[in-house]
Amino acid sequence: MNVLRTAIPDVLILEPAVFGDARGFFFESYNQRRFAELTGVTTSFVQDNHSRSARGVLRGLHYQLRQPQGKLLRVLAGEVFDVCVDLRRSSPTFGQSVCVTLSADNHRQVWVPPGFAHGFVVTSGSADLAYKATDYYAPEHERSLLWSDPALAIPWPLEFSPLLSVKDQAGLPLAQAETYA
Repeated sequence: MNVLRTAIPDVLILEPAVFGDARGFFFESYNQRRFAELTGVTTSFVQDNHSRSARGVLRGLHYQLRQPQGKLLRVLAGEVFDVCVDLRRSSPTFGQSVCVTLSADNHRQVWVPPGFAHGFVVTSGSADLAYKATDYYAPEHERSLLWSDPALAIPWPLEFSPLLSVKDQAGLPLAQAETYA
């Protein structure tokens, strides 16, 4: 596995060693010991999630104010433009984001630490995204950051109006959002 550092040092992109031939491919998508050795992150995952979305669906930017979740994400089918926004006020990168294309073809994964909002838009016909979370989903603590907040300057690759949930339409801009210390 190759670990790529991003502009925000706590957000990591992981590229697994993929072994392929005429029959297909194999790669180890997660190994707790290897993950800790290469990233310096020691954590336990308590929940696995799987979502399927159609082209143009934008999910996010989500976070949990209490019970913050670290997430290890990958795309099983299709392609997404993935975004992580630092919401830790004490961080020198507060309000900044990391954007990465995740696809079934590139096999990349992204580590989103607790304290970040996360979201993605589907850029292929559809996409299946799987992720591990370090804490349980707690809807009473979930918040949505406004995906289109100009203060975030996220370069969403949109040639259309995205399909949003009611919750995501009501997201708050960074200046009004509850954040972490």
